[in-house]
Amino acid sequence: MIRTQIQLTEEQQEMLRALSVETGKSMAELIREGIDRLAANNPRANRQHLVERAVRLAGQFSSGKSDVSAAHDRHLAEAFK
Repeated sequence: MIRTQIQLTEEQQEMLRALSVETGKSMAELIREGIDRLAANNPRANRQHLVERAVRLAGQFSSGKSDVSAAHDRHLAEAFK
């Protein structure tokens, strides 16, 4: 992880500290979660996240069919009937 420094208003710090106590998560973890939520709503940042997620999921599931690469159009048509 990369260490960084930010400035918060007193109200932001109080809210963050209270949320940290309530959730049992560190203030840094809550800030990272907030950044992740902002990025999820940003199409450019979201695309990279989606690509990384797809790469992690590739090969994780089995359709039980042995001809998916050759007959993918037919399988998709059947799935979306």
